[in-house]
Amino acid sequence: MNVWTDVKELFFPRLCLVCGKKMLPEEDVACFPCMSALPRTGLLHTQGNEMEKLFWGRFPIERASSLFFYSREGKVARILAGMKYRGRKDVCFKMGEMLAGELLPAGFFEGVDCLIPVPLHPKRLRKRGYNQSEWLAKGIVSQADIPIRTDVLYRVRNNETQTRKSAFERRANAEHLFGLAPCSDELKGCHVMLVDDVMTTGATIEACGEALSAVDGIRISVLTLAWTK
Repeated sequence: MNVWTDVKELFFPRLCLVCGKKMLPEEDVACFPCMSALPRTGLLHTQGNEMEKLFWGRFPIERASSLFFYSREGKVARILAGMKYRGRKDVCFKMGEMLAGELLPAGFFEGVDCLIPVPLHPKRLRKRGYNQSEWLAKGIVSQADIPIRTDVLYRVRNNETQTRKSAFERRANAEHLFGLAPCSDELKGCHVMLVDDVMTTGATIEACGEALSAVDGIRISVLTLAWTK
């Protein structure tokens, strides 16, 4: 490190998002012990896995995967809080890179024509300043040469947050939540991959898939950073 980096670290130390301790120069997002302790799903590119089965019969699902298991008070929740509520676009990007690094060797992105981040309503986007799912996708495409499409799917209404809702309430809250832009015709016969930060009941992803299913011949895959099994 140079002298300016040393000074920055002295006054603005980089802290682990999980345990809050100061990180080493070679650590990022979370310290090595916390990162190694994150609960992994082990799904990778396993065909017919439990996450994929959740969408069978609901929309034309090709594959689905998630890197970590999520629990409300768990370690992964602290990383997601930084991504969504603390302005940490850099964390979104880094976690996208990690996703790609884990799944590229397994061939998870083969044949995918584009990534579609789950969109925020414009009102919430203005308040937050960015879409964490879009920045997650940007991290993915820094490793995988796949275009991002943010112009084909939009959120119809600024629905209430899904936090603390029951499974039934989440599905009701997400019903007919997304619409298609006219340019969605460009996706005819394409294989698209929905990208989101966390999936709980799958209601939001299902609503996205429901909207996209109106496109002729479309095939849909799902990728999230975390999943509540």
